[in-house]
Amino acid sequence: MKTLAYHLGTTLGVALPLLAGVSVVGAAAAAANNPQPPNIVLILADDMGWNQVGYHGYRWYQTPNIDRIAREGLQFRHAYSAAPICSPTRAALMTGKAPARLHLTDYIPGNPHTDKPLVTPQMVACLPLEETTIPELLRPLGYTSGHFGKWHLGIDYDYKPGRLFDPASQGFDVVFTARKPEEGLDPVPPDTHGAIEITERAVAFIEEHRAGPFFCYVPHNVVHRPLYEEESLIEKYRRKPGADLPIHNPIMGAMIERMDTGIGKILDTLDRLGLRDNTVVIFYSDNGGLEALQSQAPLRAGKSTLYEGGIRVPLAIRWPGVVRPGESTDEPVITNDLFCTIMEIAGVPYRKDYADGTSLVPLLRGTVSKLESRALHWHYPHYHHFGGRPSSAIRRGPLKLIEWHEGARLGLGPAIELFDVVADPGETKDLAPSQPEKARALQAELRAWREEVRAQEMALRPAGPAAN
Repeated sequence: MKTLAYHLGTTLGVALPLLAGVSVVGAAAAAANNPQPPNIVLILADDMGWNQVGYHGYRWYQTPNIDRIAREGLQFRHAYSAAPICSPTRAALMTGKAPARLHLTDYIPGNPHTDKPLVTPQMVACLPLEETTIPELLRPLGYTSGHFGKWHLGIDYDYKPGRLFDPASQGFDVVFTARKPEEGLDPVPPDTHGAIEITERAVAFIEEHRAGPFFCYVPHNVVHRPLYEEESLIEKYRRKPGADLPIHNPIMGAMIERMDTGIGKILDTLDRLGLRDNTVVIFYSDNGGLEALQSQAPLRAGKSTLYEGGIRVPLAIRWPGVVRPGESTDEPVITNDLFCTIMEIAGVPYRKDYADGTSLVPLLRGTVSKLESRALHWHYPHYHHFGGRPSSAIRRGPLKLIEWHEGARLGLGPAIELFDVVADPGETKDLAPSQPEKARALQAELRAWREEVRAQEMALRPAGPAAN
């Protein structure tokens, strides 16, 4: 149904609603009888670590505009990505579904790692067209949606206008796609990661659709490797005190400043056009930073792992007139919650398939200080060339349990680890030996969740040359 509707819309030159289970007529009628819903600007950094924003107390990187969103909005100090790598988090963001439920649990196209002792399950090749995305749900309410930057949910990076599985086939009306540059460029061309052009395209979209409502999705390539920036800007950071510390990287500093400057231009555009008060601005990262390029301290490890350094990320939401400026929360939240939050902000009726997330609107409005008790879950049945090992995790309250699939299935290393990530964000003390009953209960809850969402599990590799 969705594929047919997309082809018809492309052929006829019109934007057709691509929804299942939502009354387009009813939604349009409701929109006609209510004030215009807020515009939504969602800015997504790539591989940006928790310790790379100033508002978390780390001032070496210059992030005045990201900090402005946090200062004028609500800061989530225990925000998590749905996965320790990019594509699954982006899929969860677009659909509100856990990556394990989608069977999209690794970066696209992934790597089977046939030399490892456990067999990686085959995941879906890209975000399925039958999944309903944010722009598709917003369209019946009159939203125009624009995508400017990295998609990484399609067949490959070679995006083509009108190609299935690229952003236009997933509900976006205006599309500009960008990809990370190749390794080893010499000389390095200007705006290598497209941060300037992404900003310019987003600003033009906002200006053209100022009458709103609009959804402006700005997924940057920064600070994903390879690390490139203008030499003079890199030199600025090389000269800063502390440039040689493990938690600092001068090239990343230059890249982050470039992205932050662009974010400032988007915020200034909202001010200039008188849109600030009716626009929600969200800043978020798709996963933690790569430890090989910069230490994620005080968090442990980094991208590709389910330790805090791989999944705890910066998140700030500004909603003028609703969010009290400068507030912060330690409530644990996850990617799927952003989908539910955007739906409630826009006024999209609740649906049963939102079950993997919880709306954060009560926190934003200040009507509650805590959400109802729940657990957050992760499932990463993959090996990763950056060092990540197959694992699953659950956080309930301050406790986080990691189940290591090689340990649980083969006895290769620990089967589980348990940490109090509030008292011990660096995950230095494994509590499993001293709290075995709590560990067993969380492991059982984690496994029950995997069964509920029909998560794909790893199999033992048959004996043979590939298993050596």
